[in-house]
Amino acid sequence: MKNLEVSLPFPNGEVFIPPSKSISHRMLICAGLAEGESILQNIAFSDDIIATKNGIKAFGAKIRYLGNYISDKANDVAVKGIKAANIRDNLTIDCKESGSTLRFLIPIALAYGKQVTFVGRGRLFDRPLDVFYDVFRKQGINYFMENDKPSLTVAGKLKPDTFNIKGNVSSQFISGLLFALPLLEGDSLIITTTPVESKAYIDLTIDALERFGVQVENQDYEQFSIKGRQIYRAADCRVEGDFSQGAFWLAAGVLGGSITCFNLDINSHQGDKYIVDIIRKMGAQPVIGKNFIKVEASNTHGVTVDAAQCPDLVPIVAVLGALSRGTTQILNAGRLRMKESDRLKAISSELSHLGAEIAELADGLIIEGRDMLDGGIVDSWNDHRIAMALAVASVRCRNPVIIKHSDAVSKSYPGFWKDFIKLGGVVDEFDFRA
Repeated sequence: MKNLEVSLPFPNGEVFIPPSKSISHRMLICAGLAEGESILQNIAFSDDIIATKNGIKAFGAKIRYLGNYISDKANDVAVKGIKAANIRDNLTIDCKESGSTLRFLIPIALAYGKQVTFVGRGRLFDRPLDVFYDVFRKQGINYFMENDKPSLTVAGKLKPDTFNIKGNVSSQFISGLLFALPLLEGDSLIITTTPVESKAYIDLTIDALERFGVQVENQDYEQFSIKGRQIYRAADCRVEGDFSQGAFWLAAGVLGGSITCFNLDINSHQGDKYIVDIIRKMGAQPVIGKNFIKVEASNTHGVTVDAAQCPDLVPIVAVLGALSRGTTQILNAGRLRMKESDRLKAISSELSHLGAEIAELADGLIIEGRDMLDGGIVDSWNDHRIAMALAVASVRCRNPVIIKHSDAVSKSYPGFWKDFIKLGGVVDEFDFRA
């Protein structure tokens, strides 16, 4: 793991935002399930997307690279779909640290009735899977976890059914079932037993399904009706830019520079485009173009942010709050404790090390803003969003920020440090033994 000393005192310039990780997962899976060959434009192969790509290849999908779309940031690929009769049994799929890969592919494995062992690393198997365990027990699906390594083996056939699913644990469980249930011989129903959080991620799943010819009836997120015996059809799609990644540069520009983020569509269904509303409420005046958003240094003030529908924004919003006048409150963010790190504890702890005044609540944060932070030594907790948020905090730090485990960014944004430098940042490797 690398330790970097970073500073970005005057961020300025243009940056091309990488493709949406959330949409890339979904497009690859739908293309992998489809009859025929699909062309997917603008796929960036971060660690998480590589995990999903390798997962659908293990099932039998064929993937050809068609060349770079924009420099080294993304590729166009051709995906030839799985033939069910050719799927091998006793597969092993490495999900790395990708919760999306794990939760999306488990139901697909069971739709095909195959025994599959899912392995991973980090905190992947510490994150909740109880929703699926309940399904397994109800349907008589065998599953077991080995004590000496992070893995889950499933064996059995998923059957059409009525699935009662909690909506406030993770929308990924619902999305995983939405991919698999159309493949079954009969019709199914998903009923949400608690209010659904992260609705936009379900919208992205349904959008992807529709592009590939699969229909789901969404009844106000309270229940989803899924016809069985549907067929995924090959489609050609382009992945749009990722608002959850663009949020870091929008925040950097607002805190002290002038940054134009290209490849962001304000009409996107991504829930994390809410970052634009947040920075507006804090006092910024973003300029919205057809394919770009431009921001400049602004005098910002604290706000209250309900994170139920945009949990991935919390680390960077915490940075904005730490450097804005008055109080910022972040509410309904309890699910962040079960991400790649306990993100509430991680961002609270590390911003405190930089000199922020921040209090951690059971399901949120309270932050008293300051004009500047001190800088100093922090740790990413091996979490990509914590690493990127701390890097952005260096815009308004008196001294450089030294980030331990800075290469965690490769999980979602391998080119982050390259873009950081492009926008005026200074990055040097730091050796604690020196």
